[in-house]
Amino acid sequence: MLHAPPGRFTAREAQSPADLSRVRALRAICFRNPSLQECDAFDQAARHVLIEERDSAAAVCCFRLTAFTGDTLQHSYSAQVYDLTALRQVEGPMLELGRFCVHPEWQDPDILRLAWGWLAGQVDAQGAALLFGCTSFDGVESGRYRDAFALLNSRHLARAPWRPGVKAAEVIRFDSIDAADIRAGLHQLPPLLRSYLAMGGWVSDHAVVDRAMNTLHVFTGLEIAAIPPGRKRLLRALAAPKAAAGH
Repeated sequence: MLHAPPGRFTAREAQSPADLSRVRALRAICFRNPSLQECDAFDQAARHVLIEERDSAAAVCCFRLTAFTGDTLQHSYSAQVYDLTALRQVEGPMLELGRFCVHPEWQDPDILRLAWGWLAGQVDAQGAALLFGCTSFDGVESGRYRDAFALLNSRHLARAPWRPGVKAAEVIRFDSIDAADIRAGLHQLPPLLRSYLAMGGWVSDHAVVDRAMNTLHVFTGLEIAAIPPGRKRLLRALAAPKAAAGH
């Protein structure tokens, strides 16, 4: 179990049906559907992680992680809406981070740091070459995120040989967006996406409109070898055994 300094939050893998029920209940709240125990066909193959407030045991964050190779990548959640043919050339395991969400009443930055610490431990343990997933923007009105999409298009696109292709029926192509306010775009980026980009992550050249989930989402990739050494040291410190021992 990992603890965020000074130990207010803990991260652990969901182990029981009760844990999974809490994961799905939290996802339903975060994805604006509190009446639904949110789940899909990709839950079964995934490892699910709960981050809880230590004293109250309140579930404040959750996500799932699933391992793939180039030969199995087509079975990932992301591959259902993006053409990931180019990524089959990646040498080494790939980890898909999915359904990442933080309870709207718990916006402490230590939660995200703890999540990245847990992920760093898994990346090292599995020798992953790529961490990837779909980063969500709330709602399906693309005009709200014009500045963010222009920023992504100008600075953070995947290099051409690895860039995901269009597969979904309804997409927003970033190259169709005129120049916009880059500073405003930074503020529109979801925290998870900002973390990816700060470590050298990149995105697809289009967003997918997901009306069922009421989101716009962008394929996001992070090549582990490209993470700056200083950032790797910080993440590994969070994932170190001494952190897991608690206080």
